[in-house]
Amino acid sequence: MTLQTIADRVGVSRMTVSNAFSKPDQLSADLRQRILTAAEELGYAGPDPAARALARGTSSAVGVLLTDSLQAAFTDEVAAMFLGAIADELGPTGFALTLLSSSARADVVPARDVPMDGALVYSCDTASPAVDWLLRRKLPLVFVDQDPVPGIPSVNIDDRVGARSAAQHLVDLGHRRIGIVTTNLAGPDGVVVGEPDMPIGHVLRQRMLGWTDALDAAGIRPTIVQQQSSGEDAGRAAGAILLDQHDRPTAILCFSDATAYGVVRAAEDRGIAIPGDLSLVGFDDNPLATRIRPQLTTVRQDVAAKGRAAAAALTAVIQRARDGGAPLRARHLVLPTELIVRASTAPPR
Repeated sequence: MTLQTIADRVGVSRMTVSNAFSKPDQLSADLRQRILTAAEELGYAGPDPAARALARGTSSAVGVLLTDSLQAAFTDEVAAMFLGAIADELGPTGFALTLLSSSARADVVPARDVPMDGALVYSCDTASPAVDWLLRRKLPLVFVDQDPVPGIPSVNIDDRVGARSAAQHLVDLGHRRIGIVTTNLAGPDGVVVGEPDMPIGHVLRQRMLGWTDALDAAGIRPTIVQQQSSGEDAGRAAGAILLDQHDRPTAILCFSDATAYGVVRAAEDRGIAIPGDLSLVGFDDNPLATRIRPQLTTVRQDVAAKGRAAAAALTAVIQRARDGGAPLRARHLVLPTELIVRASTAPPR
């Protein structure tokens, strides 16, 4: 079944049939409907997408490169909100969204093989081979939650200021024994350290710098537990290490709200009351923060605004490339954060 088959049935040219599928504004509504009806009756689903993409020079798809596992896109509420905002922003543009993992089999490398017009690199190790493939393909890119790179637009939140405000909140309440539960891909799991190795990754490093800005100024040397993940299980394991110490912290700063929830579970296991015996601060203000009891003090980032800004920046770069114009000066956008004080923090006993 071909376009010509449909053209012969309706009595129009092959180009008219092609326009019915790819340029509907070129035809009257009545004529387009006649063509689509004939195509349906003959069992014709439309032009081959791969051939059409080749002819048009565009795939009408953009990629989002995530970390090693795509599972976070469906299980992590912050990642899901971010991707939802991107999808909403892309909706009117006609772009489809393709999720890419930075891990790959030897014979299948999504960043190398998947057709796309551009990509968002979201919270990935820039040394990843997947990032290298996107750069080698010379695709329009936007970095999100990454260190800014000359020539590539980026969208970040002010992680350092947000983390500093969280630590300062605990200092102002009078806490002096403070723990930190964070992620550090450069170090082993579950190791208590007094002086942190500076984590790799923009977000990890900026949050650590923010916490230590405030704590150093107050003369406080925190007890730090690092994990190679940031979810509930990691928080529960790290919380157990901190809370089983003889001189346990009276307050804990957490890399994320999901991590903080794990610490809540560890405290419950030990009969430690929040905030009476332990104050707790998260980061992100994802919906989980208000489901935790008591509700979690946290640092809010506008995830939806971050997703919309990232998608808008990428479509602008793609359009510029299509028009053949000189590349625009890369814009590095930093969105503000806000400390949200709820019931999980109080002065120490």
